[in-house]
Amino acid sequence: MNRTTEKRTVDMQIIGEWVEPDTGVLDLGCGRGALLTYLAQNKQVRGIGVDLDFRRISACVQRGVTAYQGDMHGFMREFPDGHFDRVICSRTVQELDDPAAVILEALRVGHAVTVGFVNHGFWKNRVDALLRGRKPRNAVYTTEWFESRPTNPLTVADFEHFCASKGIRINRRAHLLGDWKTPCHFLPNLFAGYALYELTR
Repeated sequence: MNRTTEKRTVDMQIIGEWVEPDTGVLDLGCGRGALLTYLAQNKQVRGIGVDLDFRRISACVQRGVTAYQGDMHGFMREFPDGHFDRVICSRTVQELDDPAAVILEALRVGHAVTVGFVNHGFWKNRVDALLRGRKPRNAVYTTEWFESRPTNPLTVADFEHFCASKGIRINRRAHLLGDWKTPCHFLPNLFAGYALYELTR
């Protein structure tokens, strides 16, 4: 199992533990449909994905995953309040033009929202930026700046501040060390490489 697959597997396992069986799930930024396929096989969810990338949507269709190409914010506006049991935004929020609007809309259409992101405050990122004066490159940030999509780097502290300022309840959280599999129980804003949250209103 390569590093990327290992990261995705741990991510899916944690999300899978939080998802109730036989529920309706919307995956924002669904990519090639790996997460929805995993949830359909292990939790029998009724899943729908949305992504801007046509090639990724085509890959979803080949997997048998229902997915739509388009703007996720606009897509969610078509649904009534509480239409989905869960909305998932895994490894997507840092790439959004207006992440606050997307999360708030997800909380409207979903009973619960799962958000996962790379922690920019991870200690190796801080050291790389301080000593090298360049974009961090390590086990958490694996690509050069010219290989990466536009991002809005955020930290664990940033995200929890956002939730507090918007009156969003954090029901569950999972922080993982830089190895992407070991739970981080101490100073997650400094030592966690990846973070997952379950949110409700």
